[in-house]
Amino acid sequence: MQAWLASHPIISYVVIFVLITYVYNKVFRPQQKLSLPKEILLYIFMAIGAFMLLIFQIDKLPIIQCLLVAVGLMLLVRIRYFVEGRQKKKTEASGHTGKM
Repeated sequence: MQAWLASHPIISYVVIFVLITYVYNKVFRPQQKLSLPKEILLYIFMAIGAFMLLIFQIDKLPIIQCLLVAVGLMLLVRIRYFVEGRQKKKTEASGHTGKM
């Protein structure tokens, strides 16, 4: 997989950019909306950073695989929060019905 990604740099760049954009939006996004010029500047810097990570990817470092692991861990945390929220609602619902 590493050799294929190194031989297809455009696909690798797009995958890296999409993954770092996803990680930013799910983890580092500020509560307030940024103004449009700041948002554009932010994505330009992320595109430059994605290019730098592409250089590391082509130089045989597993950048895409590490980003995929990060996204996978974020997904596991989301699933955990979802399951805990459902369990909490169930216990609250059963607690309210038992008191009546």
